[in-house]
Amino acid sequence: MRPLAGLLAVSLPVVAALAASPAFAAQADAKVALRGEVISAVDHSTETGTVSSDKKVPVTVSLTPRDQKGLDAFIAKVGDKKSPQYKHYLTVKQYAARYGATSATISKVSKYLQSQGLTTGAVSKNHLTIGASGTAAQVEKAFGTTLAQYKEKGTKHTYFANSSAPKLPAGIASAVSDISGLNNYAKYHHNSEGHLTPKAASPKAAAGLTPTTAKKAYNLTSTVSAGYNGSGETVGLLEFSAFKQSNITYYDNYYGISASTPTVRSAGGGTTDTSGEDEVELDIEVVQALAPGATIKVYEAPNSDAGETAVYSALVSDDVPVVSISWGIYESGETSSNRTALNTDFSEAAAQGQSVFAASGDSGSDDAGNGGKSVDFPASDPYVTGTGGTTLTTSSGTWSKETAWSGSGGGVSSIFSRPSYQTSSENSSSYRGVPDVAADANPSSGWSIYTEGAWYEFGGTSAAAPNWAAFTAVLDDEAAATGGYDLGYANSTIYALATSSSYSSAFHDVTSGSNGGYSAATGYDKVTGWGSYNGANFIAAVI
Repeated sequence: MRPLAGLLAVSLPVVAALAASPAFAAQADAKVALRGEVISAVDHSTETGTVSSDKKVPVTVSLTPRDQKGLDAFIAKVGDKKSPQYKHYLTVKQYAARYGATSATISKVSKYLQSQGLTTGAVSKNHLTIGASGTAAQVEKAFGTTLAQYKEKGTKHTYFANSSAPKLPAGIASAVSDISGLNNYAKYHHNSEGHLTPKAASPKAAAGLTPTTAKKAYNLTSTVSAGYNGSGETVGLLEFSAFKQSNITYYDNYYGISASTPTVRSAGGGTTDTSGEDEVELDIEVVQALAPGATIKVYEAPNSDAGETAVYSALVSDDVPVVSISWGIYESGETSSNRTALNTDFSEAAAQGQSVFAASGDSGSDDAGNGGKSVDFPASDPYVTGTGGTTLTTSSGTWSKETAWSGSGGGVSSIFSRPSYQTSSENSSSYRGVPDVAADANPSSGWSIYTEGAWYEFGGTSAAAPNWAAFTAVLDDEAAATGGYDLGYANSTIYALATSSSYSSAFHDVTSGSNGGYSAATGYDKVTGWGSYNGANFIAAVI
């Protein structure tokens, strides 16, 4: 074998010659297209022109995490009662050190963006997103695509979007999972339904669940009376709309709720859009009704893929213990690269012990509305607890029964494989079943909500998600006071409890009703999951 020095002496001139050749330089600069980066709306829209070259375009670059197999193994261990690591979750700093992008990768991607004329901003705490901005011309050059103006067929909706998948140099392409901000298409809908005309004018409240009746119906009266009302816990609400505090104040004063004023955390520039005001106020009022002691942080972002990326990154980087999501989109409406980036955030949330609940949709088994079967994202993500809907019946104020609400989103994911916590006996498909749990969502048995200056009765799975989030804050409050386990990554705990001897006492099993394509049944089903919680009993079983 020849000495290494001899090999280098021969090889270096060859390398130098190759590097100087046009063919070698072209190969080094070769760009690779990112998969699934063009929104589906482009397929049913008409191109009307180009984006002005000097238009400012902010983007967010999502980075690929390290050691995905190691992360999956860690999440499995913290969710396994038999493991010494059970519920020993990571901090954001620990997650970044183990699974976030390396400093070298961040530097390499940042330098490329800067070389194309873009200004780079802060790197997220989890080391997985880099903010950048530039003119449309600079963005087009950096990502090898064209930004065009579109008008959606059949509507007056106009927007801009990239006309082709963005491209990056081969040397950094594998380090990037998504580029958001290349379009401003408003895509998320909120999953709430209310009577469109006020059920009652101020000052008389509408029919529906109140703080008192909701706690009694879901067996939380004794728990809250014992002083466990979510104190010391934080609930983060993901919203793509602003709200009016005056409506929240009126609701609190009417029902005598002593709660702290929700704070707003802007992500991706925040939003001034108030088209979803009723949704935000529904979420806040449901949480304050059940967990008045909890701190509420409203995470506001623009309704776009850039806003979406920014707000989820903020929620995991801030390590908010409990998260409620009332906005969603049919699975195939999300680009595959966006789904990948968000799935990374949700897996981080699981590793950090965050409880994340998402409304499963209000369109039954046909979330896409095309006559087939489809489910809502992000409720379909395996690291998110999909929350379906029921029709609640009470007797003298206490829980009597729940049936499946016809609008409850549910079915089988077309994207995500069946997770380990779902067995074949619960879900015979090889893909994830949705939802995982449920709560009252029928507008006819819904919540008395004050919004837009009047009382309404609201339902939808958007009422079920904050219901579960508020309940989790109460559970975590009692766990902290008694030295017990909090809920943490919810799905591992929920499925373990549901398949134990405590199921019949901890849950209200929903066994009748349908969402069109699926029917409720004993145990797990694709309309209501495992059912709703039986407050005090569920808490005792967990902690």
